[in-house]
Amino acid sequence: MAMQFTEKEERILALAGGDIPDGPEPFKAIAEAAGADEAEVISLLKTLKARGVIRRFGATLRHQKAGYGHNAMVAWKIPDERVDEAGEIFSSCPAISHCYVRRTYPEWQYNFYTMIHGKRPGETDEIVADLEKKVGITDHCTLRSLRELKKTSMVYFKYDKD
Repeated sequence: MAMQFTEKEERILALAGGDIPDGPEPFKAIAEAAGADEAEVISLLKTLKARGVIRRFGATLRHQKAGYGHNAMVAWKIPDERVDEAGEIFSSCPAISHCYVRRTYPEWQYNFYTMIHGKRPGETDEIVADLEKKVGITDHCTLRSLRELKKTSMVYFKYDKD
């Protein structure tokens, strides 16, 4: 059975599914725009998350708009027993926005991925060299971003604030 939402909930979800307001209280800003209060917004999102309707709620960095035009996905071969250690090292690097482990395949043995952002040519290479020293592993494959493809989220409800 399809979920039913009130008009207010639809407004909240439409606003929460778009660009999140920049500021210290984004849920309060969504609430004000939707004609709700902050507690209603947070409660609705928590309930939908707990029920599995929403899998995740997070920000998307538009790195090129933020001035990071030199980006690379680096796939590493990290021994299973060192994954946690490497994760600590990689995740502490401010230039890394994504850091995760994936299973390997016979034709692709890389298991650890880091998305590295740089502002100038060669910066990602410098960061990778520094990470090699810190983690003590040089077996990796650098996949460079050539262009940014469309980044959009699913839109379930539309709400025109004006």
